[in-house]
Amino acid sequence: MWKDPIVEEVRARREAYAKQFGYDLEAIYRDIKERENKAGRTLVSFPPRRTVPSDLQIARHPGGSHHGRRDL
Repeated sequence: MWKDPIVEEVRARREAYAKQFGYDLEAIYRDIKERENKAGRTLVSFPPRRTVPSDLQIARHPGGSHHGRRDL
């Protein structure tokens, strides 16, 4: 199977980073947050947006979102 060298590099770096923290997700999280704070940038988080069903979704599921179940 062909391997993408960029994907392989990302995976190797991710593995090395996780290994630094003994694969402890809480330690990795703390490190990421510390890096964010040291960066001095304002991070923005937006609330999730509600989606509006497209015409295609409505055509696939006429009459509601029961996905074909008639027992609801």
